[in-house]
Amino acid sequence: MTVGARDGAPRQRRDARRNRELLLEAAHEVFTEQGLDAALDVIARRAGVGNATLYRHFPTRAALVDAVFRDSLTGTMDAGERARKAPDAWAGLTGYLEVVFGALAADRGSNDLMTTHLRGVDSLEAVHEHNRRTVDTLLTRLRDEGTVRADVTTEDVLFGLAALGRAVPALTAATAATAAAAS
Repeated sequence: MTVGARDGAPRQRRDARRNRELLLEAAHEVFTEQGLDAALDVIARRAGVGNATLYRHFPTRAALVDAVFRDSLTGTMDAGERARKAPDAWAGLTGYLEVVFGALAADRGSNDLMTTHLRGVDSLEAVHEHNRRTVDTLLTRLRDEGTVRADVTTEDVLFGLAALGRAVPALTAATAATAAAAS
């Protein structure tokens, strides 16, 4: 690596940048298919690089997961911001949950990421905290409006969401199988 002239950040060689991109694409595919517990050597093989190259770019599983899912996590936070600002708190909450569950149904890796705890993924920690604040803000508004019971807590909703979120892959697979059988 050489040092960039402008900002002092390391500048990667072209082949190193290409390898990183190949690893990110392969990791996204493998995580989508197999979940976050997928073997890292499968990712390296699919990217056409060795394990050492994978670990040079991503020294930990958490670093790889963070790089693969950072953009989708940012999208979830953006949806939370829109939900908080919605004039109708119920529409804000249901719209937010549609985005969250859409991400959970999109691929197994996203589902694993959002419904389990993986230490060391900084962007995930930020999303979990943002999600908690979003649900709390919307529930407070809904309680104040009398739309939900006063004893419904943020923890109640988050627990229910986590349980439902873990069921999404099976429901998605069942729906796809039913659609395939009907056609």
